Amino acid sequence: MNHLNKEMTKAADRPIRIMQYGGGNFLRAFVDYFIDLANEQGLFDENIAVIESLPNSNVSRFRDQDCQYTLQLRGIVNGEEYIETRVITSIAKALTVFHDYEEYIALAKEKDLRFVVSNTTEAGIVFHEEDSFDDKFNVTFPAKLTQFLYERYKAFDGDLNKGLVMLPVELIDDNGIVLKQYVHDYIALWKLEEEFQNWIDEACIFTSTLVDRIVPGFPREEKDKICEELGYDDDLLDTAEPFALWVIESEKDIRKELPLDQVLENKTGMDVIFTNNQKPYKQRKVRILNGAHTSFVLASYLMGNDTVKESMDDELVRNFMNETIEEEIIPTLTLPKEELETFAAAVVNRFNNPFIRHELLSISLNSVSKWRARCLPSLLGYLNKYGKLPKNLVFSIAALIAFYQGNEIIDHALQGDRNGQSYSIKDDPEVLDFFKENSGLPSSELSEKYLSNVSFHGQDLSKIEGLVKLVAEDLENIRNFGARKAMEMLK
Repeated sequence: MNHLNKEMTKAADRPIRIMQYGGGNFLRAFVDYFIDLANEQGLFDENIAVIESLPNSNVSRFRDQDCQYTLQLRGIVNGEEYIETRVITSIAKALTVFHDYEEYIALAKEKDLRFVVSNTTEAGIVFHEEDSFDDKFNVTFPAKLTQFLYERYKAFDGDLNKGLVMLPVELIDDNGIVLKQYVHDYIALWKLEEEFQNWIDEACIFTSTLVDRIVPGFPREEKDKICEELGYDDDLLDTAEPFALWVIESEKDIRKELPLDQVLENKTGMDVIFTNNQKPYKQRKVRILNGAHTSFVLASYLMGNDTVKESMDDELVRNFMNETIEEEIIPTLTLPKEELETFAAAVVNRFNNPFIRHELLSISLNSVSKWRARCLPSLLGYLNKYGKLPKNLVFSIAALIAFYQGNEIIDHALQGDRNGQSYSIKDDPEVLDFFKENSGLPSSELSEKYLSNVSFHGQDLSKIEGLVKLVAEDLENIRNFGARKAMEMLK
């Protein structure tokens, strides 16, 4: 079979208005998909230049296919299995900084360029004092961006109408604010002129974004079958769930320039939100989506389930999760209740996706810090609002302690036991050492020792009246009767 190419797609030639650092599965299933829809609907007339910036980057897969690729969205929509297959034509070219530097830096002089998207992972937005202004191949993304912006500033003599809009999607808090600060830091480090810094502040926009879509990516085991059905070969084939959320926080209103909220008006389970404060949406995602995960996965694993889908097929676990979300998490959040309930329903729907095998053990990684970030605020908020402790979130603490039981560390992982089956518990060394040393303690003593560990929780939770007692009771029930019976005993 031939590779997918422009001759097949009849892709339109459009000006490059978006430069995208990174061409991985997520951006192609998220940003590039949205832009493709906007182009099709006549809301945009623009294409993307993908920039790969690591020394070992390879863009041959893009060039072999004229940057065309297929995306399949697979999941549950309105209670039924849903598959959408779309050929994406929004990428016009793919370059590497190391091999195509002159062509890459020439984009700074493109009059139509307006947006910069990035997904350089959480480790990408950093500042290194060793980076040099004269080095074309600086390691950090903020250093590269500062150089690129400086080239644009010079090319257009500081024209305030030629600034760019930054849309970082890296999963760090306030990603746009942090990125802008590092650009300022490089300006200071390299002693660039004050006028350039003023241009950055006045002409450029650094948005902070929150993104949410599960992207399994390249379907390696199904690739041949899918391509046979499509009638062409596609080495950039990508898969994702139908749900998508993009929250864009900006001091300036950019909705007219980036009308993606209009693009998705008729797309079930997708939403683009422009706001001047993304924090309530981040809180919603962390507390409902991530908090639900963290509250049930460890107990569910101890019950014998291995995946999120198996957990949702387990009536006891599913009811526990729904009750936790509806009665213990949503009441502590600030967004309108109807909006929170709609999001929660989407979360449950996503957990039921038959096309995604999400292993509970992979979710269990670093559960101690995850529980602190995702569940503790809901527990404290519930206690503050109602003057009593939420029984399911309390049980999730006991399940965590029970899951972390082990007295041997092998290859940096504590070894747990599930009905004679060994499993690896992965967390920070301090956490693993704590449980290795204390797993044999009686339930009440272990519960108090765990809850009073300030480094784990940021505070001494044993001081919360009644918490040690309730956790110890749940832990003792798990130890004596198993996690399933202990969950059934909750009142």
